[in-house]
Amino acid sequence: MTVELHSDLAYRPAPAPREIRINTHPQTEIERRHKHSRSSYSDGSPLMSRNNSLTFRPAKRFLTGPDKTIAVINAAGRQAASFIRVATAVGYHVRAQMRNLEGVIATEVATNPNVTVLLGELYTKEKSKPGEPAQIDVSKNGPISGIGVNHNLIKELFRGTQLAFINTTFYGDENLIGEALADAAKAAGIQHYVYSSMPDHNTYNPDWPSLPLWSSKHQVEEYVRKIGLPATFVYTGIYNNNFTSLPYPLFCTALQKDGSFVWQAPFHPDAKLPWLDAEHDMGPAVLQIFKDGVKKWGGGKRIALAYEMLTPREACRHFAKGVGRPVRYVQGPIEVTVPIPEGYRCQLEALETLFTLGGDDPKKQPPYFGDLELENDCPKTALELWEGPRGLEEYAREVFPLEEHANGLTWMLEEEDEGETEPENNGNGNDYGVKSGSNHQPEEGHANGNHNHHQQQNGSVSRNGEYRHHQHQNGDRHDSEDEDDDDEDEGLVMRGPKREDEGWLA
Repeated sequence: MTVELHSDLAYRPAPAPREIRINTHPQTEIERRHKHSRSSYSDGSPLMSRNNSLTFRPAKRFLTGPDKTIAVINAAGRQAASFIRVATAVGYHVRAQMRNLEGVIATEVATNPNVTVLLGELYTKEKSKPGEPAQIDVSKNGPISGIGVNHNLIKELFRGTQLAFINTTFYGDENLIGEALADAAKAAGIQHYVYSSMPDHNTYNPDWPSLPLWSSKHQVEEYVRKIGLPATFVYTGIYNNNFTSLPYPLFCTALQKDGSFVWQAPFHPDAKLPWLDAEHDMGPAVLQIFKDGVKKWGGGKRIALAYEMLTPREACRHFAKGVGRPVRYVQGPIEVTVPIPEGYRCQLEALETLFTLGGDDPKKQPPYFGDLELENDCPKTALELWEGPRGLEEYAREVFPLEEHANGLTWMLEEEDEGETEPENNGNGNDYGVKSGSNHQPEEGHANGNHNHHQQQNGSVSRNGEYRHHQHQNGDRHDSEDEDDDDEDEGLVMRGPKREDEGWLA
């Protein structure tokens, strides 16, 4: 049968016979161990193939976290809790002082496996003598009769630590406590001491009054410098998280009958202020300071931690855009309608005086950080430390309604039923208006929220979450002192299930 060859088909002649070479030489040791003897890796390389390129698995390498332990105080505060959350996530261990175990944040910290909690106050309290008041206001600025420093707890706090993040508060004599913490840190050989400070405005201009709670921090900062600790000082802007529609002073965004919010404060409506989401951004920024170390940030450097510079008018615009409701700023006096600690009352009075000195000229309002150079640095250095901040608009949209609901408020649920209200525009580019000196009333029915008490225990929490007993109040804790704790709690506390123990200034 004749076979036709089609030219459009490929014609491949039969291949020529090939000589099959058989290796009769014995295999070398390398050839017996490795299929691919032509590997580009040296015999000693851990990447040298042990099977073939398809089944290659590098030798297991155990990843170890940072072998450092960090001392932290006031661990249920916004700054400390944010830092603990981030630091422990990447493997640091923390020894954390807390006043009590009440609240969601305290529970979160106490059950963190990388945290050892030391429970107790940083101050000591003498038993009241006959004729003396049974309760002492431990928030007063300066020396307080009968109130000392809990040196035993402070010494234990720094045991086995190499780093420290310290944010003192007005409970007890802040100056003495701050100095005692610095002394104990130096004795323990702390390698990097990050202190959350604030300015004493009077040191920048004698015509500016000192803010009592900030000037105490400034004095502690000066002491830390004096004794030569390898330190960095962070100055924090206004917390986004300060806003609440509960009737707390200075940052109350009062809910109106028409569903809008009003914020009244003494700041000039067009003067720039620094803003920080402490809960979201404090932790990553401080952690980066520790990672960079004293070589970059030591020597007493000061860092302004603020990611937005907004006027009150601009802050209301951002907030309104996030929350979906009109927000108006009212320049006026600070209204105090709830009990607050005496120390904070003095702070508010001085703050109102300080930030109204500029009168009608926003450029004459004293800088929030005192030092204009530090303020002008915002947010440059802060962004070098952490590039993913949460702005005020994002906070208002994603977090503010949740915190409000956790504090027993329901306006956001009503909003879901009725549909969101878009901010109104008044036609002049200022959507949210500014009034001067007008009064406003919080929404009817606003209360301090529901208490959600957790059982307080006299002990610390080990790294595996189990409780173990510690006594740090002069070796004893008296029942009378425990009973006074609730009375001493600062008025600026989010009194809802979310934050039982967390102070706004921490």
